[in-house]
Amino acid sequence: MDIGTIVLLGILLIFAVIFILMTSVRIIQPYEQGLLIVLGNYKRKLNPGFNMVPPLISEVIKLDLRTQVMDVPRQEVITKDNSPTNVDAIIYIKVIDPKKAFFEVDNYVRATIYLGQTTLRSLIGNMELDEVLYSRETINDHMRDILDKATDQWGVKVEAVEIREVDPVGPVKAAMEEQTSAERRRRAAILTADGEKRSAILVAEGDKRSRILEAEGLRQSKILEAEGQRMATILEGQGEAQKLRILAMGSLPLDHKALTVLSLNALKDMADGQATKIIFPFEITKLMEGAANYLGVSQKTPEHTATSLIEMESMLGKAEDILGEIPSQSALKAQLQTIEKEMEKEARSTEDIARDLKRGRSDSVKKELMGKSPVPPKKAAKVPKVKQ
Repeated sequence: MDIGTIVLLGILLIFAVIFILMTSVRIIQPYEQGLLIVLGNYKRKLNPGFNMVPPLISEVIKLDLRTQVMDVPRQEVITKDNSPTNVDAIIYIKVIDPKKAFFEVDNYVRATIYLGQTTLRSLIGNMELDEVLYSRETINDHMRDILDKATDQWGVKVEAVEIREVDPVGPVKAAMEEQTSAERRRRAAILTADGEKRSAILVAEGDKRSRILEAEGLRQSKILEAEGQRMATILEGQGEAQKLRILAMGSLPLDHKALTVLSLNALKDMADGQATKIIFPFEITKLMEGAANYLGVSQKTPEHTATSLIEMESMLGKAEDILGEIPSQSALKAQLQTIEKEMEKEARSTEDIARDLKRGRSDSVKKELMGKSPVPPKKAAKVPKVKQ
């Protein structure tokens, strides 16, 4: 053999050794676990890291031990109340026993998806549509228990199942939307009717209170008006009586001469008017006779004596009692100041009530006004007597 052939054989031998060494070395990732099969026989599990296996006759199966997410395809399911519905789900699984996951089932991922699809169809078919819509949590738990029990013999654990979407078909969805719209209209009508009822109650209550307050105010105003009329009538009567007493007392010292002058003045005043007819309440002849006697001093005029004055006072009262007390200028000023202070006090009280009404405290003011009894009229202030 020449040198070239020997070199070539050496190179081939080196490559063969390298190839054999490569086939005998297996690297397992941290999230994986391997299964060693030698000449068709299962030997052992390979842990993560560097592993040596028999070269050329070994087969290593690597299985992922992480949680895997599988999508159950969307499918149309007929519910118990004959409502076609499209549903799909998501399944979370994890390989617990790699040996069973490889030897007990052909493809555990595909098997789990198909099992989840049929289980979902079975569960939805035994429920009504409304129950499906509001019982997703129950469906998830029930489906997880069924799948976990079935996949346990495959060395696979179902960690969770989630219904992703429940979508009724077109006509069913339209009917549901119409039902929802009708329900909303019903609730709106109920709320509107309830609001109108409450509004009517409040309006009636306010009208009742307003009428009560108005009636109470009218009653008090009539009481005050009647009281004022009564006091006015009494004061007018007293004034007329006082007037007559004053006239009687004032006419006591008059004689025929004075009466004649007063009668002539009355005729003068009557003649100044614009009336075309004049009716005299006394006889002109006697008036003229009295005037003649007065001018001619032909008739002796009566004189009033002290005795007649005493008799008149005994009948009518003393002159100072009948004429009343004549106030001085200082007393009149004091009385006027008192009246002005009372008027200012009433004006301030009226302004306070107006401000309270503007600030929304009308109820308290009305209650206060309703609680007050009619105010009796004030007696006339006694005028101090002036010494003559």
